[in-house]
Amino acid sequence: MSAENSATGAGTGTAPLTPLHCPRHAEAGPPRLSALPTGTPVWLVSRHADVRQVLTDPRLGRAPLYAPDAPPLTNAPNLLDDPNSMLNIDGTEHQRLRRTVQRAFTPRAIARWRPWVASVIEGLIDELIDHGNPADIVAGYTRPLPVAVISRLMGLDNLDSKRLAHWSDHALSTTAYSAEAIVTAMGEFAEFGSAVIAERRADPGEDLVSSLLAAAAEDGSITEGQLVTLVIGLVVAGHETTMTSLGNALVYLLGDGRDAWQRLAADEASAAAATEQLLRAVPLGDTDYFPGLLRRTVEEVEIGGVVIPAGSVVAADTNAANMDPEVFTGDLLTELFSPLVAPMYTFGAGPHHCLGAWLARMELELALHRLARRLPALRLTEPAGSIDWRRGLLTRSPNSLQVAW
Repeated sequence: MSAENSATGAGTGTAPLTPLHCPRHAEAGPPRLSALPTGTPVWLVSRHADVRQVLTDPRLGRAPLYAPDAPPLTNAPNLLDDPNSMLNIDGTEHQRLRRTVQRAFTPRAIARWRPWVASVIEGLIDELIDHGNPADIVAGYTRPLPVAVISRLMGLDNLDSKRLAHWSDHALSTTAYSAEAIVTAMGEFAEFGSAVIAERRADPGEDLVSSLLAAAAEDGSITEGQLVTLVIGLVVAGHETTMTSLGNALVYLLGDGRDAWQRLAADEASAAAATEQLLRAVPLGDTDYFPGLLRRTVEEVEIGGVVIPAGSVVAADTNAANMDPEVFTGDLLTELFSPLVAPMYTFGAGPHHCLGAWLARMELELALHRLARRLPALRLTEPAGSIDWRRGLLTRSPNSLQVAW
């Protein structure tokens, strides 16, 4: 997945934050040496071509980040820190694990879900309209949509959304919770994953968890711990990116980008083009804690004209790469419906490219198109500067967003 102050509570607070549609990000330039909050030296890579090299060059990997000699990356654990998870394994073992899930996330597989996702979206908009003005579009739309989709995909129709939000926030915490609270929540989440696996073994179905178990049984080398991590990881990743991206996109579209709302309503093709640009230009989170997607060199490697020693931690700043002025020369206001001139790295690249990228794209384009079509007068009822943001997590999006129409 794409990956930042002492905070209390559930990642909320009162300090003002820069709205995400005008984010802080590094200026694209040559690799430079900085440090993580732990004090570990890190090479910051920000140019488009350099970020692609970091994410695709086999001389940089995820597994070396968790080798015995690896320096500390975090001050508190989170879901990304399991050295046995698919995210942190490279090479043939990673490819084998990835094959157990990737068939469910191909463009062809995702297309079969499109009519059902559209029906969920229409139902949520009906409920918003029935609720009347004003409404919290996070509680009524951006959060329940991806939760409903991943719950259906994984056969978790009775999933408690409040428990899921609790587990997800702890799983992606940077500074929002104590290490003890995170460990406790992750233990509960793992117990949930184990229970789901046991249920599917006893009564398999057509869901993704049953498919995972069948593939694992055929493979024979995937451990029980890896299966549990896969299941809970898919639950989090399957809704978090879409919820974050959709909420952040609405902040932009109902504010600075308000003139585009009518065109979004016109057709799905316009919404699909806008989705790509929004995913590129409106980031999922800050780079305050993790300055990018982390890798570690297994040998000396030259990136962007700079020689980086073996054993170095490298951060690929996808936010900066997605805004590299040498590649993306247009403004989001004028380029919102234009095709991308180069790949964007919101979903990463290379072997660890996000499996759920096509699912997130489909949900976002349908959600934006149908909402703009049904509620052409939708507007924010508060200025962007007063929005209550989730914080202290790897991702950042509104806790609530009051709208009217």
